[in-house]
Amino acid sequence: MGKKYMKITANVGDTRRPSIAGADRHPGWNALRSIAARITTPLLPDDYLQLANPLWSARELRGRVLEVRRETEDSATLVIKPGWGFSFDYQPGQYIGIGVLVDGRWRWRSYSLTSTPVTGARTVTITVKAMPEGFLSSHLVAGLARGTIVRLAAPQGNFVLPDPAPPAVLFITGGSGITPVMSMLRTLVRRGQVTDIVHLHSAPTADEVMFGAELADLARDHPGYRLQLRTTRSHGRLDLSRMDALDAAVPDWRQRQTWACGPGAMLNDVERLWAAAGLDDRLHLERFALARVDTKGRPGGTVTFQRSDRSVVADAATSLMDAGEQVGVQMPFGCRMGICQSCVVDLVEGHVRDLRNGAEHEPGSRIQTCVSAASGDCVLDI
Repeated sequence: MGKKYMKITANVGDTRRPSIAGADRHPGWNALRSIAARITTPLLPDDYLQLANPLWSARELRGRVLEVRRETEDSATLVIKPGWGFSFDYQPGQYIGIGVLVDGRWRWRSYSLTSTPVTGARTVTITVKAMPEGFLSSHLVAGLARGTIVRLAAPQGNFVLPDPAPPAVLFITGGSGITPVMSMLRTLVRRGQVTDIVHLHSAPTADEVMFGAELADLARDHPGYRLQLRTTRSHGRLDLSRMDALDAAVPDWRQRQTWACGPGAMLNDVERLWAAAGLDDRLHLERFALARVDTKGRPGGTVTFQRSDRSVVADAATSLMDAGEQVGVQMPFGCRMGICQSCVVDLVEGHVRDLRNGAEHEPGSRIQTCVSAASGDCVLDI
């Protein structure tokens, strides 16, 4: 069965920073942090480190925004110089978390890396599309000043391109879903592996195609890269629910390893089509939103955060993580979509429901707060 991965980019919170990921691969950094913490007690190491460089921190990853470069009218690429402890050995297709101080609150999102991992690199890039309902995405695109210091969560995610790449590849992307694939394409160019790639990409209009000029140059300079660009307002969407439509666009799609990222409806069609063809193991999906069960008519409850001595009434559609953040509880988090297990806490009393599949968890369970909601009154050990 092929793996399907998701990442969420639509939560807001003044939250605890994730622990430094990748410490097991870089024990030297952790040792330095521990030494710094001991010799500077009772003051925090950051009290000293920030005097020398604001990117140096003993307790969190930081970065400085060097450039905000417009891609389209409503999207921009952020060039970020990470500080002390950031690992550049990420994989093309992964994403990072970014925290920005806005109106006195740290607001976090996760965005795909659009840069390519290179030994000795000094910067990374993310490309953000401003969404009507997305406060932080609009701020990043239109309001983030050069030089801003941001907080970072280490790269993660399993929607990645292997090295070497498969001999025949199909990319299916829509809108901002091109961002993780852009990192893959740039990496393939750097590795000299642009051999047999078909790329189906759709956007509302030609002006809204992110990386449009770069994609055109890639198609011109590399015969092994074949771009099929579809502007949906003038030509409609490619019907990916029908095998004959895909057969006409990519006759040999069954023989290709496929990476798909884009709107939920498009990915649902792709998932069903590959399943019908018995090709789940050739399909890799990335979703930018969490698929949730219908919670209409289901009860919520009062959520009590035992060690924090705080409570909040939450409905059946509000995650326990969001509920805690609403009342200032320092909730641990990572991916915010049920993959990384960074948010797991103990359920002391009551019941909670998994928002992905509706399953209920009983007292004594270890639950993921980012994908669970109250199913009646409950008590969490945090």
